[in-house]
Amino acid sequence: MERHREWVERLRQAVLGNRGTTAPAVRQAVEQRAAEIGGRTGGGAGEIGRIPSDLADYVEKVIRHAYQVTDEDVARLKQAGYSEDAIFEVTIAAALGAGMGRLERGLAALEGDS
Repeated sequence: MERHREWVERLRQAVLGNRGTTAPAVRQAVEQRAAEIGGRTGGGAGEIGRIPSDLADYVEKVIRHAYQVTDEDVARLKQAGYSEDAIFEVTIAAALGAGMGRLERGLAALEGDS
């Protein structure tokens, strides 16, 4: 399990910490929000930053109902000034957070901490 923790941390750093089109604080806020919905406990999003209002609905849709994301959703973000790279980064941060929240919740249940 320990080797997986290293891989997960490298993935998190690549998605959330490296330079990109979007600010790391935005990606971190998106990941945190998604992880909280996925079951993460502790660590408030207020400590990280806020999700810009023009991304909020899209982020919530990716977190809760990714299969419902449409070309129109992406077109709205492009009209708001977001590049495809920025939209991709936000989408990946949301997916990472949702997955991490669920993983953390599952591991806690296995360890009897739920």
